Amino acid sequence: MKYIFPLTSQYNQLTTVVQPKQQEVKTGEHKRQHRLWGWGKLITSGLFLQLLLMAGPSWGQEKKEEYSYSELLNDINAGKVTLVEIDPRLQKATVTLKNQEKPEEVPLLKQNPELINTLKANDVKFDYNPSPDNSAMIRLMLQIPILLLILIIVIAIVRRSANMSGQAMSFSKSRARFQMEAKTGICFQDVAGIDEAKEELQEVVTFLKEPEKFTAIGAKIPKGVLLVGPPGTGKTLLAKAIAGEAGVPFFSISGSEFVEMFVGVGASRVRDLFKKAKENAPCLIFIDEIDAVGRQRGVGYGGGNDEREQTLNQLLTEMDGFEGNTGIIVIAATNRPDVLDRALMRPGRFDRQVMVDYPDFKGRQGILEVHARDKKVDGEVSLEVVARRTPGFTGADLANLLNEAAIFTARRRKEAITMNEINDAIDRVRVGMEGTPLLDGKNKRLLAYHEIGHAIVATMLPDHDPVQKVTLIPRGRALGITWYLPGEEWGLESRSQLLARIASALGGRAAEEVIFGEDEVTNGAYGDIEAVTDRARQMVTRFGMSDLGLLALEEDNQDNYAAFDEMAAKIDAQIRSIVEKCHEQAKTIIRENRVIIDQLVDILIDKETIEGDEFRQLLEKFKKTVDSGPELCKSV
Repeated sequence: MKYIFPLTSQYNQLTTVVQPKQQEVKTGEHKRQHRLWGWGKLITSGLFLQLLLMAGPSWGQEKKEEYSYSELLNDINAGKVTLVEIDPRLQKATVTLKNQEKPEEVPLLKQNPELINTLKANDVKFDYNPSPDNSAMIRLMLQIPILLLILIIVIAIVRRSANMSGQAMSFSKSRARFQMEAKTGICFQDVAGIDEAKEELQEVVTFLKEPEKFTAIGAKIPKGVLLVGPPGTGKTLLAKAIAGEAGVPFFSISGSEFVEMFVGVGASRVRDLFKKAKENAPCLIFIDEIDAVGRQRGVGYGGGNDEREQTLNQLLTEMDGFEGNTGIIVIAATNRPDVLDRALMRPGRFDRQVMVDYPDFKGRQGILEVHARDKKVDGEVSLEVVARRTPGFTGADLANLLNEAAIFTARRRKEAITMNEINDAIDRVRVGMEGTPLLDGKNKRLLAYHEIGHAIVATMLPDHDPVQKVTLIPRGRALGITWYLPGEEWGLESRSQLLARIASALGGRAAEEVIFGEDEVTNGAYGDIEAVTDRARQMVTRFGMSDLGLLALEEDNQDNYAAFDEMAAKIDAQIRSIVEKCHEQAKTIIRENRVIIDQLVDILIDKETIEGDEFRQLLEKFKKTVDSGPELCKSV
């Protein structure tokens, strides 16, 4: 046994070095795998230790010459042997010699007649002492760890199969994320630019917190609020703010999570969701993208009995059916209110429809201030100017704008965001990444005339927005860009403004025709032509700004009267008339200002970018503003 302890110590050191560092396991499945791995290591270690114990006594002994059979016979004849104990099972003999305390072991043959005869001849005592047969027990002990390992693996497989079957049976359960006190980290003070929507939703929060203020005069809690607006305007952000303000149980789920390939699953999930909500009333349920499940019934391929319609029927019943759901307010968000079922939109289900539209100038400024809190912005940056330059931007666009500006700042290794980074970020968000400018040559000069053509026509027309910047630096798919700064908030547009925009869009093509001739025009104006055609078509078919009169001839993405050949021909003729007259106006402006254009082109090729104020100063310097007059277009 004295050889066992050093080997055990060495083995412990070896296993300590080899064992990998155990990582923290959070989920139940990982814990089971971790326990299985631990049992396997323990069993393997036990097997290895048993082998070491079985081989241990023979380790570390000094090797010496074995006591041979011939030596035994000689010692018996010499009278040195006093006792011989024969073990027939192991085929060995234990020999006790005179004047020697430790007996010797001698391997024997299967049959030993010579040894027996020699012992009898010399009158030496001998005896048969067979050793116990422990081989079966040893084999059993060695097989027990293997059997235990197999048993553990079988148990793990059975438990895993049971869990999978349990998951298969629970696929109809609601996947709504549930929070007793929603800790979204967002409150109403973090939401800017949609003050009207905030006021209506603050009433909902107040009703949940202090219902006695309303019930005292007979007011009832609204059952549903539908948030309607374009993508990125803050509908989901408002829901998070309600969750942060209300302090009541809050359920959040997407409309697409109701619909599955299995019939009846969606309806079951709706029932399960409202069952949980009733158990925790008063509470809020937020359904994002409700148009995924709330589309009009009877228009699908399932004959009115498909899975989506069953889910919608269950949702209608739960919101306002035979059983009430007092204390549950459903808040839903969509950017497609036109496709929702009428039964879903009626009072009693969605009592209120809150429009979350594009923010105005003050709203954009407030949104920029919210998103600039956690960013290092230079003191010279005017968020008011940024807000004025970004009409039509949603809250998501403005958040992305400041994030892109911060990325530019880090890339340029500056300590704070400046107006240069914000201007570059605006260009990137609107058009795309900055490309490599064209080399000097014919193409670059032609591109310069094209962009100056846009800018000169827009500047000469009094109803057009002022030029913000002219650049030859490519961005996205555009080789050059002319930016305009809207003078007023987007909204109503007059006929003269629409015609001025059509003329300025055709200014680039007009410059190519006047300067280089009809044979040298390029395909660079294809985007301008598409925009011009679309704007002129809207003037004819939707705005009533043509000789066809005040008729709505087309709806969004649908052709009505335009489907008839005779009316379609009249519409096309009116569109062509508007475009051609504005095209002629643009060519007239280019011809009258040819000298100024040549000088501006040389400067643009040299600098590659001319800011709006500098452009107007250069134009004033070369020639006084020539009022070409919008009369040509006003006669359309």
